[in-house]
Amino acid sequence: MKAHVYVTLKRTVLDAQGQTVADALRRMQYRGVSDVRQGKYFVLTLDDGLDRAEAEAEVARIVREVLTNPVIEEASFRIEE
Repeated sequence: MKAHVYVTLKRTVLDAQGQTVADALRRMQYRGVSDVRQGKYFVLTLDDGLDRAEAEAEVARIVREVLTNPVIEEASFRIEE
């Protein structure tokens, strides 16, 4: 199994890099993009010994304890078999 983890800044936190990209897109006359939020993407390869419930619990723990700063970031993940 693989876990795909997406980490972004919370909406209440200024995303200067995302804002810079959005400004550049506007200057380059790309249309239809109203906002850009940047973040981090992780792919975790999980041991075969875990069932889906165990995998979800372990990934949630890794996300909470290692991959994010819960004060300023939020995360989501999906498990792929």
